[in-house]
Amino acid sequence: MQLTTIGLDLAKNVFQVHGVNEHGKAVLRKQLRRDQVVPFFANLQACLVGMEACASAHHWARKLQTLGHTVKLMAPQFVKPYVKSNKNDAADAEAICEAVARPTMRFVPVKNVEQQSVLALHRVRQGFVKARTAQANQIRGLLGEYGLVVPQGIAYIAQRVPALIEDAANELPGTFRLLVSRLLDHLKLLHQQVEEIEGQIKVWHRSSDASRRLEKVPGIGPLTATALVATVGDAKNFDNGRQLAAWLGVVPRQHSSGGKATLLSMSKRGDAYLRTLLIHGARSVIYRATQRAANDNWVVQPPAPTRPLPSDRVTRHGDTSDGGTSDGGTSDGGTRDGVPSEKGAAPAV
Repeated sequence: MQLTTIGLDLAKNVFQVHGVNEHGKAVLRKQLRRDQVVPFFANLQACLVGMEACASAHHWARKLQTLGHTVKLMAPQFVKPYVKSNKNDAADAEAICEAVARPTMRFVPVKNVEQQSVLALHRVRQGFVKARTAQANQIRGLLGEYGLVVPQGIAYIAQRVPALIEDAANELPGTFRLLVSRLLDHLKLLHQQVEEIEGQIKVWHRSSDASRRLEKVPGIGPLTATALVATVGDAKNFDNGRQLAAWLGVVPRQHSSGGKATLLSMSKRGDAYLRTLLIHGARSVIYRATQRAANDNWVVQPPAPTRPLPSDRVTRHGDTSDGGTSDGGTSDGGTRDGVPSEKGAAPAV
């Protein structure tokens, strides 16, 4: 039995195998238990194995690659059109086997163990951040039922809530005070977990040359840099930056027909977590650039035309009425030691 291409439908316990020969004829349809997968492929000659990029796919891809097989992962949405009839494990394995042999198919790079470990840190941190936000909102909502309003922002919870539950004038029941105190302890624990995981991510960031190079890009910090390196892996998998942008889902969707190009909103394909980090970083760059431009307007503005003041308006040397300056000082809109004031207007002449 000469197998050239195999489609492997992954699962927790029962795996479905579909194999074809060099003529494309199906010669193998088989179910395997989890402990039978490695011995089965170890006894096969090297062939092309296709799998969907789903849970445990990267683990099985690395395992089969060590046995000499060529493993290619595909996005499930690219495999779905090849399912001929109703969905079942056998039909899915046959569709995977058909899709992996297509010359125009797009494949997902296999991640190594280090990449998966860094991404695991990011996913766990993201879960703790969501839990921390939910806990803060719960505390704010419970206090609101007693007429105690805490401003928006998670920092105000730690700053103001302890004083509120200690204030005897609030007429809060003792059990409620103890309950809020317990919730505050849980909030502090979640915050501690987030900081510890961020510390582990930064340690890996300092040990990665690619991540440290990415950090030099405006708007990218250790979190975004490590997530980008761990998710993308080898950037040579993309021909150009436009392909990477499309893979991230930050390009417009297209719905064109009849030679008329129709561009829609952002596609939002790809990794939502990584796209969120990049968008927040870009927003930060734009915000800081706007603030810097507002503070630096006085540099690019030409000086206001001056005219001699009437002698009756000059009281003494260096002192003028009508908003002048004294001894080289600045008015409300001027600068001092080269630093613009809050209003950021042009310096008085």
